[in-house]
Amino acid sequence: MNQENNIDSLRAEFSGLVEKYFTPVALRYGYSDVPLETNIKWRPLVLMLGNYSSGKSTLINELLGGEVQATGQAPTDDSFTVITWGDAENGTDTVHVVEERDGKFLLNDPEYPFEGLKKYGQRFASHLRLKKVNSPFLQNLALIDTPGMLDSITERDRGYSYQNAVGELARIADLILILFDPHKAGTVRETYTSIRDTLPAHTFEDRILFVLNRIDECASLTDLLQVYGTLCWNLSQSTGRKDIPVIHLTYSPKARTAGHLANGSKQDMRYLELIENQQENLKKAILQAPHHRLDNLATFIETHGERLTHMTEALFNYRRQWRKFAIKFAFLGLLSSLVVSAGATFGISTYLGIPDPIILASAGGGAALVIFFTWMTFLKKKFVTRFLARQLKNPDKLTSLDNQARMDSWNSVKDIVLTYLKKTGGVYSLGDVEYDYFSVKKVFERGTREIREVLNELTAVRHDDPHSKEDKDDMDSRDLPYNPGPRFIKIPTKLQDEEVSGN
Repeated sequence: MNQENNIDSLRAEFSGLVEKYFTPVALRYGYSDVPLETNIKWRPLVLMLGNYSSGKSTLINELLGGEVQATGQAPTDDSFTVITWGDAENGTDTVHVVEERDGKFLLNDPEYPFEGLKKYGQRFASHLRLKKVNSPFLQNLALIDTPGMLDSITERDRGYSYQNAVGELARIADLILILFDPHKAGTVRETYTSIRDTLPAHTFEDRILFVLNRIDECASLTDLLQVYGTLCWNLSQSTGRKDIPVIHLTYSPKARTAGHLANGSKQDMRYLELIENQQENLKKAILQAPHHRLDNLATFIETHGERLTHMTEALFNYRRQWRKFAIKFAFLGLLSSLVVSAGATFGISTYLGIPDPIILASAGGGAALVIFFTWMTFLKKKFVTRFLARQLKNPDKLTSLDNQARMDSWNSVKDIVLTYLKKTGGVYSLGDVEYDYFSVKKVFERGTREIREVLNELTAVRHDDPHSKEDKDDMDSRDLPYNPGPRFIKIPTKLQDEEVSGN
């Protein structure tokens, strides 16, 4: 119990770190539409994706131990369904839905991390719902069932952006299952788009599990091998990788005793004896999601810390380059006005024959002021526009891209930088962006390292095996480095931040 309390304390501390240091910067520069901490403050999430009729709902029902989701050969559900724990009021042990709410409730309740989905509109909200189920399986996690993927090619086929919604959910999910069935082994267009484009842009490969489900529907072992080979080929094309990810083979335990073909005739199920049903392995992997939550939160902080640092670095470099350009431009304007002033003075004294020094000084000074004013107003606007256009055309010059990690990070924030520069016209406070850059950079470089150290210490304690009750009590009561109270780096205020300004 004390271990769980320490873990909960760490989660709260991670969320507080993001809220204090990352969210203000993310909202200020358009990196995120909602506070970043909303994505990590709720329970672990497992996202279920797959073709229609790939067995997602059946698998969910078997995991939960009750008929929660509708099942069938045709598409049975067109909604994103968040399934979480709910306590039955009558105290019954039968697994059932104890409460169901619509999408608007989910999008507007601050308890849930789905505020970022509001931007997909009312049509999407009507395809989102919440189910609370009294299944012990959901004590420490939540499942998200999704509409089956189709061969639709336009957003209008669904009425909302399916891929954007999947990407948003994948970004906050701790584990993603992609299910296939023998009849559509990776050949559906939306599946290809999700695997090829959407998921790589929003999550990490180690959080994705590929599942070939309903293998009991193969006519024979040869048929299964052909389906497996087809799926491997299709995955190699959609992932763009030479190495094929692990594919889990599963089927419903009920199918082995009630096996039959689609035409109703009995099916020879003896080949299933040669195949290990990996459904239990999937169940264990899903139940491990809460244990990986802290690692995922640390990765979340590292990833967004790196990207925010890169984003503010580019904006900081733009303003520094602009300041150098402005100084040169002003110097050229001053030099031009002095040249014109000298020419005006010389012309008046030579051609008009006016030797009065007061008149000459007034004429020269007036000419200089007119030229400098014209230079710094009308001409400056033209050159500023050209300077901004040149930077927007070659944004890669705003930052160094000397390794693959830097290039990946820059690709994630380049469009955000360009959008902000266009929105502001390149005019914003150099001091503010400098402070934001060095503040986020300090948290990223030092704070994330300390987070990993804390997680390593937590893992060591978790695997410790005390030989006596006294040792166990001592382990539970000792002062751990992640006990309540922030231990992460603290960023001083602007007035006190001499180190930041010194950089």
